[in-house]
Amino acid sequence: MRVKDHPILGKNESSRIVTIYVDGRPVEAWEEDTIASAMLAAGMRICRETPRTGEARGVFCGIGQCTDCVMQVDGIPNIRTCITPVREGMDVRFQKGIGQWRSGS
Repeated sequence: MRVKDHPILGKNESSRIVTIYVDGRPVEAWEEDTIASAMLAAGMRICRETPRTGEARGVFCGIGQCTDCVMQVDGIPNIRTCITPVREGMDVRFQKGIGQWRSGS
């Protein structure tokens, strides 16, 4: 379940594998994957929960318009994972509500 031809980011022709960490769990990704694509390929569908009702959200539009897929990435909240490319060692965290900046960021 890889996104090989993203409508915004274009074609992914890389075969190089990198490792990102989603809530501390190592996830292998192709170098040009989006965070959301790598997570979906690893069977992870939930990115955040809504602030008011705590409902689970994941990828919906896949082109950065809806914000359902926002997560905390390297200590920064509200990153749209469907349009953010992975890079080696990236720290991706489930987001509760509107998110919170990591201490020291």
